[in-house]
Amino acid sequence: MAVLHINGRDMIVEAAPDTPLLWVLRDHLHLTGTKYGCGVAQCGACTVLADGTPIRACVAPLDSVKGMKITTIEGLGGDHPLQQAWQRHNVPQCGYCQSGQIMAAVALLAETPKPTDDQITDAMSGNICRCGTYNRIRAAIKDAAGITKGGPA
Repeated sequence: MAVLHINGRDMIVEAAPDTPLLWVLRDHLHLTGTKYGCGVAQCGACTVLADGTPIRACVAPLDSVKGMKITTIEGLGGDHPLQQAWQRHNVPQCGYCQSGQIMAAVALLAETPKPTDDQITDAMSGNICRCGTYNRIRAAIKDAAGITKGGPA
């Protein structure tokens, strides 16, 4: 048994210590916003924040996140400035990678409130969008950061 602090709440989980956090979130806690993509930490679809740092939930064993504050896409509440910018810029096409993209962007803006294009590229480089909406992702990040405003890129 483990107690995890997820999205501001303590949750008790009955799972083996080596169970990937992704499966704890999805199967045990029914927080299905975090997606399974590749299972080897290469695509970023499963990105969540652990103490504010983006991690790949598909390869993070349950034991490795005990005592950390975990934030998933559900923890943003749907009205986070990045989520609003994502909508204004019509970022998602299929939408599958978007929770991981947004979580990586949340970490970026927490650390670098007014990122340059290079900083955005570096921070987002581990998150793959098969639909290729990278220009809209960049525009939404800049919008949320107050660097630019407006609608679709």
